[in-house]
Amino acid sequence: MHLLVDISAHGLGHLAQTAPVLNALRPLVPDLRLAVRSALPRRRLAARIAGDFEHIAEARDFGFIMHNAVDADRPASALRYRELHADWPRVVADEADWLLSRRVDAVVCNAAYLPLAAAAQAGIPAVGMSSLNWADLFAHYLGGEPDATAIHRQILDAYRAAKCFLNFAPGLPMVGFPHCIALPPVAGVGQRDREFFAGQLGLDIGKRWLLVAMGGMDFPLELEHWPRHEDLCWLIPGRPPAGRDDLRCFDAAESRFNDLLASVDAVITKPGYGTFVEAACAGTTILYLERDDWPETAYFAAWLARHARAAALGRRQLLAGDFIADLRALWARPAPPLPRADGARQAARRLADMFGAEGND
Repeated sequence: MHLLVDISAHGLGHLAQTAPVLNALRPLVPDLRLAVRSALPRRRLAARIAGDFEHIAEARDFGFIMHNAVDADRPASALRYRELHADWPRVVADEADWLLSRRVDAVVCNAAYLPLAAAAQAGIPAVGMSSLNWADLFAHYLGGEPDATAIHRQILDAYRAAKCFLNFAPGLPMVGFPHCIALPPVAGVGQRDREFFAGQLGLDIGKRWLLVAMGGMDFPLELEHWPRHEDLCWLIPGRPPAGRDDLRCFDAAESRFNDLLASVDAVITKPGYGTFVEAACAGTTILYLERDDWPETAYFAAWLARHARAAALGRRQLLAGDFIADLRALWARPAPPLPRADGARQAARRLADMFGAEGND
């Protein structure tokens, strides 16, 4: 079976959801021929997706134009949606022709909607899956824009054209999706291995390790001004500032990131599915930047309250590095039972049942 999987590059949560499903799907569909279309670099994809796959370095969705990891550029995003939908029937027809030219047997999208509309037009079975959808987010951020009603209808119709939509918890409730199937969380849960990372990154195993991970999007932090603490060591992406021997850098694509996340004492992050669920399943404490305007945040917060030691940070607090007292308070709490993340196995089983007998390769 030739399967095209479209993975959004709007952050890393879409990959974090999709990769475990694909890894669980391979044993169920032995003849699987996998093509992954994503604007994410291949090495990021390969760090999570097991086995061979064709990488098509393109994007069929953009989500929102972002100023940084948490602030959407609404005017730029509105313009981009108007341009995409200005001649929507032609856009869908072109995508349908592209799918037919690739001779794919089935399509899975997280969370682009254009390929779902095009697959329906081309007679190719397709499934959407994610904790979010761009129809609800478009309505939330841009529902008051000119032509918003028509654009929203086209987005929603595209999602509804799929065979079903697999909705991973925690996430949006998908009220406008009558074909939605609710599934448990999905996560690539890492293995705690402090000895390995102590040697690999030059960390003091006797200190607490704090990981700064903003979900693959830029969010400038003046780490050189953060206060020092003798019992703490920081792990950051990119090059550490001069004069800070308590900071170590890591490469998320090459550092066994899930294992690193399971090995640290806390992660400082933004609201996002991948880091939240993977950290909670590993028992890692979570401090996250407030993001009240993002519709998923309330659902994330409710889930974290049951399954993790977690708390929100104000932006000023984060920028100043003034949150160690909050961390120590979280560490003093009893750890809740680790949540189960069985969504990947269940999603893979459903995909195999829907697509497994339909391939012709």
